[in-house]
Amino acid sequence: MSRSSTSVSQQQETNDENALPASSRSMTGSRTSERFSTPSFPDGVEVLHDCPDANVDICFVHGLTGNRTSTWTAHEESTPWPKTLLPPEVKSARILTYGYDAYVVSKTVASSNRLLDHATNLLTDLTNDRRRCNASSRPLIFIAHSLGGLVCKEAILLSRNNPDRQRRDLFKYIKGIVFMALGLVKSVNKSLLKILETNDQLLESVHARFLYLVREQRETGRQLEVACFFEELPLHGVGKVVSKESATFEGYDPITIHANHADMVKFKSANENGFKRLVGELAAWVSEIGEPNKQFYNRDSC
Repeated sequence: MSRSSTSVSQQQETNDENALPASSRSMTGSRTSERFSTPSFPDGVEVLHDCPDANVDICFVHGLTGNRTSTWTAHEESTPWPKTLLPPEVKSARILTYGYDAYVVSKTVASSNRLLDHATNLLTDLTNDRRRCNASSRPLIFIAHSLGGLVCKEAILLSRNNPDRQRRDLFKYIKGIVFMALGLVKSVNKSLLKILETNDQLLESVHARFLYLVREQRETGRQLEVACFFEELPLHGVGKVVSKESATFEGYDPITIHANHADMVKFKSANENGFKRLVGELAAWVSEIGEPNKQFYNRDSC
């Protein structure tokens, strides 16, 4: 693989997690240096905010080369916004973040796991966590950034007809999924396909099977909610990583966030329009779960 193709791949899929090649390290400073010197990643489920009487779980899933903390942490902030900004807005939710070693720059054994492996681990770890917390029958919402959406799609598909009852049951309680820069095949660089040990045909298949699943559920009377966000601004040196066309999911209107592919998931303030739009989608979904959630969206000011 040429050096130029490696640079484009790293920038394309997660400049958002600051995993830039040496030629672009000046853009991120010390955070990038720290990333290159850190061989391991936090993996599995981490609880960002617990709620004793929670009646919905919201699980964040990062993309390739990201991790469960930095992907959702704004520049110059030390704590991810799902832990600081979201709890006051989602009063009835337990908020989780999921991590997996997808740091393609280091090309460790773990980061070379296939898409199917990442999805299987997500399904397994989340099922186990919910069982330990007596939350197996609690509604679940995914929020996924970039190619993390593929991991979520595959995990949901694996859950649907899983031979393990508890993993299969997780599917029944999925309320919806928010795609933050959905990113279809056109957004996937060939080098990343190699890391995932897959090909664009398989990714097309994952998308087609997931779309069929959503339609099927709708026909049976179950609304499996979907929301798609995409960036308005180009990424320096790359342009728009995910276009409006790529972010569109059949039957659902794509929603814009005035930021680039990296910063669209790094909110610093609850007053940012991107954050308000995301919370608005979540509010609509959670209000349908049950009467206790009617107080979900209860801000003092607008």
